[in-house]
Amino acid sequence: MQLRHRSGLWRLVASLVFVVLAGCAASDKKAPVEDRSTAAKPPAVASAPLPAADAAAKPLPGAENAGKPGFYSVKPGDTLVRIALDQGLNWRDLARWNNLDNPNLLEVGQVLRVVAPPAEAAAAAATARAVPNAGRVETRPLDSRPAASAPAPGAAPAASAVEPTPVPAPPVAAASAPAPDSAATARDAGADLQWAWPASGAVLAGFDEGRNKGLTITGKAGDPVLAAGDGRVVYAGSSLRGYGNLVIVKHNETYLTAYAHNQVLLVKDDQVVRRGQKIAEMGSSDAERVQLHFEIRRQGKPIDPAKLLPPR
Repeated sequence: MQLRHRSGLWRLVASLVFVVLAGCAASDKKAPVEDRSTAAKPPAVASAPLPAADAAAKPLPGAENAGKPGFYSVKPGDTLVRIALDQGLNWRDLARWNNLDNPNLLEVGQVLRVVAPPAEAAAAAATARAVPNAGRVETRPLDSRPAASAPAPGAAPAASAVEPTPVPAPPVAAASAPAPDSAATARDAGADLQWAWPASGAVLAGFDEGRNKGLTITGKAGDPVLAAGDGRVVYAGSSLRGYGNLVIVKHNETYLTAYAHNQVLLVKDDQVVRRGQKIAEMGSSDAERVQLHFEIRRQGKPIDPAKLLPPR
């Protein structure tokens, strides 16, 4: 009996040992676990490798002309209309001179031509020479005698009519006179224009080169806004931030005027306008109140309109 009990005990111990050994053998086999070291990462995006250096990137248009006279480097916030306004130009000319397929796409650092190309400038000069200038003084050859006017009936002939033609003195005064500066030339160009007030309201704020580039004129919504002089509309739209609905009129190669914050625009690009013509209705677009912001620019630089407008 005791022997049978011991035999059963040994069988039990042997069974337990077998189970333990089997478990250890099973633990030596690796379970098929998922390797998450790569599965947790997002799939790689197929992209072109970066160039060895950023300097190898395509240069900006016109970069070779940076800093040269007659060229302008685009700054943050610039638009073609703003650059044209600041340069006293038509934005269409800028687009043509720089072969811009989309004038709305400018890159910071891009260099734009802001003077006419040589061929176009030469053609314009040739056209100007072909048009007679009525303001020039008549000139005659030095060896010719002025034609004598017919005397009135019964009048004695003038003594100078029989005197020899005097030899003209050298133009000392003309030689000693200093050449006119660009500002004087600009004033002369403005003297040929007849200016008119663009609105009848009171002047709320005068010209201040640092804070107000023109005159702020009050009025009611819908009041007429008038062209200050004869010219051609070079811009009518609202893409220039801070100006709202804007009209820009170019009067000659020197002067242009700007009319901002309108409620309604009544003219289109490239339209010819006359002094006193209604071109817009006063409003408050991009402004805190109904007003007309009026600028006169000489070669792109704002000047005090009160110095050119007639007294009220």
